[in-house]
Amino acid sequence: MMNQTHRTLLFLFAVLSPLSFTAVNAQTTSFNPGVTANGVTYALPRTVLRADVAAIKTQYTPGEFARYAERYLHVQNVGQEPHTEYAVQQLALNLEGTPDTLKTFTIRLKDKTVAPMVALTESGIILGVNGGERVQEDAAIDPIYRTGRTTHHQLDSRSYFTEEILAATSSAKMAELTAAEIYDIRETRNLLVRGQLDAMPNDGEAMRLVLDRLNAQESALVQLFIGYTDTTWISESYRIEPHDYEDVPRSVLFRFSRKLGFVDADDLSGEPYYIEVKDQHSVVLPSEKELAKRKIEGIVYNLPSQAQVVVWQGSRELLSRTFPVAQYGTIDQLAPALFGKDATTRVTFHPATGGLLHLQQ
Repeated sequence: MMNQTHRTLLFLFAVLSPLSFTAVNAQTTSFNPGVTANGVTYALPRTVLRADVAAIKTQYTPGEFARYAERYLHVQNVGQEPHTEYAVQQLALNLEGTPDTLKTFTIRLKDKTVAPMVALTESGIILGVNGGERVQEDAAIDPIYRTGRTTHHQLDSRSYFTEEILAATSSAKMAELTAAEIYDIRETRNLLVRGQLDAMPNDGEAMRLVLDRLNAQESALVQLFIGYTDTTWISESYRIEPHDYEDVPRSVLFRFSRKLGFVDADDLSGEPYYIEVKDQHSVVLPSEKELAKRKIEGIVYNLPSQAQVVVWQGSRELLSRTFPVAQYGTIDQLAPALFGKDATTRVTFHPATGGLLHLQQ
């Protein structure tokens, strides 16, 4: 049911008597999840909003003959100096769960028991009972934006130099001869396409191979004038954990600079990206009187409230989504009768919200 970061635990249910549960947050100063001498201790999660941001770092390197690009190839505005630029490519919002130390519970073990499976995360958040359905977690940024992946665009231009170009004694002369070679390649390609070459390829496949070679030669030689760029994918993740029943006012999520990439939130060289979280009050909260009467007699889970999450780039709204947030809701419980001796109840909880996802009997 769970991946390698999860561990599976067994706890025992009483055959005849109801389950015995204890809320332990008021009795312990630390949270030690898993099997203990007294039973199995688990936590419900607090919801953390995670913004996954992917960007591309583009490094431009001018060509060896950049200063002659306009003179010989009539290409204007060719960069003469190397420079680096950054650009945000993707921003995705996802959810994570962190143990809520004020919502920890212990299931007391009893004699004469059966043993359904309970799955917890490494941090002790309850995930499911009796092998509930697999949780499909939100995807992070697209795999093509993996940090550190670099695409190199430099071509082996000098491998196409003729003997005459190599023998030139100045950069200006080499540029002139290289430009002449480029024009010869273009003329040959035009004659080939028109079928006017003295020695035409025998078939379509041979024609394609010749054209591919001519195009590769031209691209490599032209790069000596216009330069090339290398691109590196970089990414960062930023986390926001809303306080209980408190909206997150519009605040800086991160800053991004076209010249420096991701910078600190207080670095004014970067453009601000803002986030705002507003509780939609989709869950009716119990009164203090109702809470005082509540008894913990079953498996406890969260009833998260929906929250509207908006991200801006400066003053421009980038995206708006609705997410369930545990801190804005309340808790409920599954009756002990669902997990009696002969019961086959299977339950799955959301690892980031603690909400009930699936219940199958």
